[in-house]
Amino acid sequence: MTPAVSTGPTPLAQLSASATLPVGSRVAVRLAYLLLIWSERRRSRQRLRDLPPHLLRDIGHTPGQAHAESRKPFWRP
Repeated sequence: MTPAVSTGPTPLAQLSASATLPVGSRVAVRLAYLLLIWSERRRSRQRLRDLPPHLLRDIGHTPGQAHAESRKPFWRP
């Protein structure tokens, strides 16, 4: 299953940017958004690590590049 491509800010990002939320709620929303981003990076890097070489070539990467990317910690972009 391929993740949907976002064309704009996510609802969570829009909610986070809202000035009408209390400070505690804004912090909670931003934390939830950060956890979501980290989780997606982790999953994407795991999938990249597991791709066979012929599919890596199709997306323009070498096995070495995929290995280097998959070893990055989830908090690094």
